[in-house]
Amino acid sequence: MENWKSIEGGVCAARGFAAGGIHVGVKSHNPEKKDIALIVSDKPCAAAAVYTTNAVKAAHIHVDRAHLANGIARAAFINSGNANACAPNGEQHAEAICAAVARAVGCDAEDVICAATGVIGQEINEQVITAGIPALYASLSATAEGSDACANAIMTTDTVKKELAIETVIGGRTVRIGGVTKGSGMIHPNMGTLLCFVTTDCAISPAMIRQALLETVKVSFNRISVDGDTSTNDTFCVMANGLAGNAEITEKGPDYDAFVAALKAVCIPLAIKMASDGEGAKHLITCEVTGAKSEQSAETLAKAVISSTLTKAAIFGADANWGRVLCAMGYSGEQFDPDKVDVSFASAAGEIAVCLRGRGLAFDEDLAKRILTEHDIVIKIAMGEGEGACVCWGCDITYEYIKINGDYRT
Repeated sequence: MENWKSIEGGVCAARGFAAGGIHVGVKSHNPEKKDIALIVSDKPCAAAAVYTTNAVKAAHIHVDRAHLANGIARAAFINSGNANACAPNGEQHAEAICAAVARAVGCDAEDVICAATGVIGQEINEQVITAGIPALYASLSATAEGSDACANAIMTTDTVKKELAIETVIGGRTVRIGGVTKGSGMIHPNMGTLLCFVTTDCAISPAMIRQALLETVKVSFNRISVDGDTSTNDTFCVMANGLAGNAEITEKGPDYDAFVAALKAVCIPLAIKMASDGEGAKHLITCEVTGAKSEQSAETLAKAVISSTLTKAAIFGADANWGRVLCAMGYSGEQFDPDKVDVSFASAAGEIAVCLRGRGLAFDEDLAKRILTEHDIVIKIAMGEGEGACVCWGCDITYEYIKINGDYRT
């Protein structure tokens, strides 16, 4: 049974956090679109982050790694409209922005982390951002409206904002965890192209919050894919200010396990929201692999399926072309016996078996079409080889994806 409940408030649900977002002109072509956001804690936080595995990394990642070396942060700044990656003076601009935030908040610049999303290779307009930071700080709110403004300000090609918050009990105290994310394109596992900021009032040490983050990213953002492209800017950060008043979590045990379970309860749905909102997507694809040799084996196979361009195209066309699924599994690099594999497709319209022990079944094409016309599609794969299981999430590929990315820069 779940020992948490959903609540309102996003990143402002946890005690002592405020957030906001305004337009300053990073996105000069759209004055109605918020383009800078800020999250601030009343007190310093234990903090940790993980970043893209792409060898080409945005400037803010280098800055944040230095700022988070001590495991402490007070504020997080995010801009959309410019990735500040492979751009002139990128780290210098990132440091200047952190310093401007620090002046507004009243903290050291090293206690500010920053992130960016948008076009790669263009120099960021530091002046318009730093000039707008006092107004951004003044806009901060500790209510759901503050989180809403923040969530909207970090969007690029996202069609919907992505935020979530839950409440649970840890160490006899009520603990809240909330998050905001952005991500729609350039999303591929390890670690899924995204920005995600999570806040909590749980008391937990920097070492343990980092461990919790690593456990959580493995089963959430590392299990989604939209288009096979891993971004230069991925950043997933968790900040914990301890205002819930629980005994500080400094080692593994029941309280740590409860915290990790709650963190996953926030991040897994946020990851699914990203897959569902893939650029141009019409379908959320969930791939469930069971009966594999191990969880790692199941994950490798599921990732291959959700990342397969041909499988994604088949789902877009509502074509029950299960051969695309087996083909993707076969080139995944994972060893398995194809003659033991069963495949079925499912949705709110029903479920249909299409492959038994690696061989095609006669099935009702009309029913299959109805099943695959639903928004949420599940590809169920039974391996018949063990107890390993995993679920990964992706989306279909459409004409609109090409249109969005054909002129993204201009």
